[in-house]
Amino acid sequence: MITMAAPDLRIGLTGRMASGKGEAVRILKNYGLRYISLSDIVRREAAKIHPTLDRGQMQDLGNRLRAQGGAGVLGRMVRELIEAAEPGPWVIDGIRNPAEVMELRKMAGFFLLGIESHIDAILARLKKRGRPTDVVNEAELRAVLEREWGRSEPEDGQQVGPTMDMADFLIDNNGSLPQLEASLEALLKQIGVQHDKKKHGGLSGIV
Repeated sequence: MITMAAPDLRIGLTGRMASGKGEAVRILKNYGLRYISLSDIVRREAAKIHPTLDRGQMQDLGNRLRAQGGAGVLGRMVRELIEAAEPGPWVIDGIRNPAEVMELRKMAGFFLLGIESHIDAILARLKKRGRPTDVVNEAELRAVLEREWGRSEPEDGQQVGPTMDMADFLIDNNGSLPQLEASLEALLKQIGVQHDKKKHGGLSGIV
């Protein structure tokens, strides 16, 4: 049985696409955190329009949602979903705008974690994983990465660069998967969460 003595823990993730946020989610879920993504809300809206939007169209849709509901709208929607759920720790992915961070900081126990990775490593991962939204040439991928970072984007658009500047912690993900796992375990200890391996990967408490 996994026991949770840190029900207010919320770890938000930001960083470039393919920087390793998905792997971080997988690792943190093994610690017992539940998962939610701001991108899921965008994908849900995208499905109403067309089943196969490309990366640029998804970015446009996210920007349109922010323009209509305010720059922090996706963060607010996720915060409300978490607050309405049963108590427990969460990992929150897909944070790309400072206003989203401000919405999520309204929850107790929220920390923003930035995942850093070199552009060349990101490009290699994008080409390898082969999602429909990733199937473009390298020049297009670099343009999408620049846009995501906030280049030529409106204030209520994608602003990963300024969002990374708000991170409480940064993790370098230019090494191996075991190194990423070790970095995340060290982070949990740093914020005062103990991992009780005897309890099947649960978070045993705050010290």
